[in-house]
Amino acid sequence: MEYYGCLHERKPCSPVQVEAMIPSYTAKLKSDFRNFLRREAKQWCAFLLLLFSFRSAIADWNDVPTGSMKPTIMEGDRIFVNKLAYDLKVPFTTWHIAEWGNPSRGEVAVFFSPADGQRLVKRVVGLPGDVIEMKQEILYVNGNRLNYGTLAESYSRELPKAETGSHQFASEVLGAHEHPVMATPSLRAMRDFGPITVKTGEYFMMGDNRDNSYDSRYFGTVKRGNIVGRATSVVISLDRANYYAPRLHRFFTALP
Repeated sequence: MEYYGCLHERKPCSPVQVEAMIPSYTAKLKSDFRNFLRREAKQWCAFLLLLFSFRSAIADWNDVPTGSMKPTIMEGDRIFVNKLAYDLKVPFTTWHIAEWGNPSRGEVAVFFSPADGQRLVKRVVGLPGDVIEMKQEILYVNGNRLNYGTLAESYSRELPKAETGSHQFASEVLGAHEHPVMATPSLRAMRDFGPITVKTGEYFMMGDNRDNSYDSRYFGTVKRGNIVGRATSVVISLDRANYYAPRLHRFFTALP
């Protein structure tokens, strides 16, 4: 049997010659592969470092696994987080390089929970110095009762039909933001609290799903340094209860 492929030769090679060439070819392939990995690894490491630095300090997206912000944010929503909304931080840390703003009442903020360090998404209800009180699901800020109205059906339609009958919905005006809230009378929840005065440099956070949200009513106020950024919109939404079908009507929609 004839063997072909001798290096730089166009003639048949014997089995002995082929066998003799195998170690050198193997060594060359290993060397070329290592050099390729070194070159590519440097490029990929640089790319990944830039990507994660960008996500850490400038902008990120956050998957929402729970319903504590329903019907504003649904399970399976992936929200855009503007990390430059209030300040600039050293990537991968909570160290502030510069600050140019603070959360406003009614905004949706992303922060690290003072209870366990988990990243949470809630609405800013109380600012430093505010007096917050709740009476039978009605919020009072600095002694003033918030305004409530009828909620547009488009929000309640986001919930499965089997759930809508067990909830109550309303539109709440908090600062410059009119947004939906919902209550579930059948659940045990903290519907009355306060009055509580928010400490300097801290914020009172609550979920829009008022009877099913673990928030400042339970773990206390959130320090300014633990706030990551402002959530501004839903980028992508997948219906987990329906085989992760895309909810296209929620794609790229602003949060109220």
